[in-house]
This record gives sequence, C-alpha cells and structure tokens, in this order.
Amino acid sequence: METTVVSSAVAQLGGAVVAGVRALYMVTLAVTGLLALLAGPVLLAAALLGPDDAEPFSHRPGGPLILLVPLAPVALWALCWATGGGGRAAGAALFAPGALALMATDIYGGAPPGGRSGSLCLGPAMLVIGLLGTRWIATENRRIVGRWSGRPIPVPYHRAAADARPWGRLRAGGWLTDPATWRDILWVLASGCAIPFTAVIVLLTPIALQVLGRNGPFLPLGLVYLMGLCISPLAALWAAPPVLRVHERAARALLGPSRRAELTRQVSHLARTRADTIDAGAAELRRIERDLHDGAQARLVALGMLLTVAEQLKDDPEALQPLLVEARMSSVKALGELRDLVRGIHPPVLADRGLADAVEATALDLPLPVTFTGGLPGRAPAPVESAVYFAVSELLANVVKHAGASHVWIEIGHSDGLLRISVTDDGRGGANPSQGTGLSGTERRLAAFDGVLAISSPPGGPTIVNLEIPCALSSPKTSSSSGTA
Repeated sequence: METTVVSSAVAQLGGAVVAGVRALYMVTLAVTGLLALLAGPVLLAAALLGPDDAEPFSHRPGGPLILLVPLAPVALWALCWATGGGGRAAGAALFAPGALALMATDIYGGAPPGGRSGSLCLGPAMLVIGLLGTRWIATENRRIVGRWSGRPIPVPYHRAAADARPWGRLRAGGWLTDPATWRDILWVLASGCAIPFTAVIVLLTPIALQVLGRNGPFLPLGLVYLMGLCISPLAALWAAPPVLRVHERAARALLGPSRRAELTRQVSHLARTRADTIDAGAAELRRIERDLHDGAQARLVALGMLLTVAEQLKDDPEALQPLLVEARMSSVKALGELRDLVRGIHPPVLADRGLADAVEATALDLPLPVTFTGGLPGRAPAPVESAVYFAVSELLANVVKHAGASHVWIEIGHSDGLLRISVTDDGRGGANPSQGTGLSGTERRLAAFDGVLAISSPPGGPTIVNLEIPCALSSPKTSSSSGTA
C-alpha cells in the first residue's frame, strides 16, 4: 500500500515538473514573440519621435536591466535545441535582431540606433522579421498544443492556387490579407502582454496587502518577497497544469481555423469523400457484374447446356454418367464462386461475430504468423465495420505481396470515441501511398467516415499502420481475443 502511495506521489510530482517545463517554454515563446513584434514599431517611433542622440543609460537608472532582453531569444533557441528541434532552433534565430534592436534603443535613451536614417531603414526590416516571427510563434504553439494534448490544431492559412502569379500567391497564401495572420498577431500581443501583466500583479500583491492591513499585524515587505521567492517554485508547479489548459483552449480558439473556414473545410471534405464513395461504389458494382458474368454466370450457362445434352441422352446410361458428373462439378464450382462473391461483398463472419473476430479470421488465412491482441466491447455500425474490415484486409494483402515480412502484429481497440486498429510488420519498409500499393484507396475508404490512416514505414522497416475512425459501439457484448495465428 505504501509503495503504491509513493509511486503515485512520484508520478504526480513528475507530471507537475513536466507541466512546469512546458509552461516555461510557453512563457518564453510569448515573451520572445512580443519582443520581435514590437521591434519594428519601436525603431520607427525612435527615428520619428526620439532624440537625435543620447548617452547610454542616461535616461533611466535601470537601463542596464535591458541587457537581459536578448536572453529571451537565446532561451527560446536553447529550449528548441534541447527538445531535438534543430529546424525549430534555427527558426528561433528570427528573434535575435528584434531583441538587440530594442536593447539598443533603450540603452541610448530612446534615440534611434544608427541615427534616424539607420532606424528608418532597419524599422521596416524589423517589422517584416517580426511578422515572420509571429507566424513562427503561432506555428510552434499549434505544434506544442497538438503534441501535448494529442489533438492537433488544423493549420488555418489560405492556400494559393498552383497557377497563381507571385503577387496572387502572396495575397492568397496568407500574410496581411489572410485573417489568420491577424489572429496570429493578436495571439502574440495578448499572450506576450499577459506575462508582464501577471508579473506586475504578483509583485504588487504584497504591497496591496500591506496597505490594506496597515492597522493589523504585518510582516516587513522584504521578508514577504523573500518568502514568496522561496515558495514560488512550488506555486509555479501547482499553477502550471491549469495554465496549460487555459493556454490550450485559447490556442484552439485563436490559432485554429475560424468557424467559417472550418465549415468550408468540412463541406469540401464531405464533397470529396462523397465523390470518392460514389466512384468506389460504382467500381464495386462493375467488379461484381464482371465476376458474375465471367464466373458463376458462365458456369451456370455451361451447366444448363450439359443438362440439355443429358436430357437427350437419357436412354444411354453409359454416355449420361460422365455428363452428370461434370454437371455436378460445375454446380459445385458455381456455388463456390457465388460464395466467394458474397464474402467479398460482406463476409458472413463479419455479420455474425463482429469486426474483431472477422479480422482475426482473416489473419488465420495469411501464410505467415500473426499476433492478434485487443478486442471491442460492442459492435460498431455496420458500414464502419465493413469499411474497416476491408481496409485491414487490404493492408494484410499488401504485407503478403510487398513487405517480405516474417511476422505481423494486429491490435484492435476502442477508446475516447475512436475505433483504433494497428497493423505492424517486420518487413522491408518503404511503404508509400503514392506508389499505388492500395494505401491511397484505403485512405479514401476511411475518409468517407472521417477516419484517418497514419503510416510509419522507414526503409528497412518496421512498417506501422494506424487506423482511427470516430464511432460509437452499440452493445456491451464483448468480442475480444489474444493469441498468435
């Protein structure tokens, strides 16, 4: 019991530390983005309104504190590099010029660094770099929120047409004509201003308490700040999880697609998947017609001809016997082809026993060992079961034909309203939906139900294919198994 309590406490402490580090990264992003966005306007204001020259630190005794400003982009770069994001670390270099420009402007008491002409030239450049940094900050916030929460935020920017001219691409591709760009700027301003606003409230709270409690007992202000400094790490760990939840909600509301854009995307997606479903249904009908015409129908016609000949030879038993044997064999083959055709439309095991058992039954027919784990606590809707079954069947057929694998692992489950199936093989890897291996068809089949197919297949393997379809299970009847086929 004590071991369980200790393990739980350690896990909670570890989660709080992780949340604290994430909150620190979020704060660093907000402060750095605000610095980059303000650099251009500050330089232009200094060139137009500031004094021609001034002595360093001449206007403020606290001027040397501005030397801490460049540490924000440095900290951001270090955090990006520490998390393995070399490309993101390179992108964080966008914020160094803005921080240095702000530092130089403050050091010289508001005078334009490099003179008026220098600041008038640097201001627009800093403004462009600030806009690029704003886009980087918004993209990074979408990335970290999607990674930490497991629910990605869709990219909201407009896409330019492939044949658009350069200026047309600039207008259609985002930037100042794209509402998402203005939401990025609003996000950087709001999140960046929230940090110093919160810091001011924290610093002024002890003074306010001293003023309000003047007639009662009070501690020296320095002692209050010292106590606050000692408990601030614990307070930060306690506050980090709710702050991250608020940050996630705000990021989804401001950095994700607008309601109108999301509805437009859904309509486009529905139109595309509807067309794909109609095309797939028409192709399936043509396949059934072709199979009937070339298979069972041909055999039934041949059977009718044999019976006609047999009727004419009814008085010759020796000649009649081979015809009857051939007719019986033709009927057996025709029946087998009809069963195969029906099984290809909707397998009886799928209708009778559900998706998990149908997938396991398919795995039993593979010419290589398959480990099947998991189960479903109920039945998915029949169209979803059919789509997922044939998608998994296509994946397994690809494994047999192209992967050169010696073992396959299949895992099936349902959680958080999602039906999940994972198919893993130890083959040669390199699977690509664009190479016509059937994966693109599987994607279209799942897209009709808002499902997704994620593939990880580096050269040399292993290949991991994950299927997710949102659906609800109907009955509490459990269909599960675990074993090796």
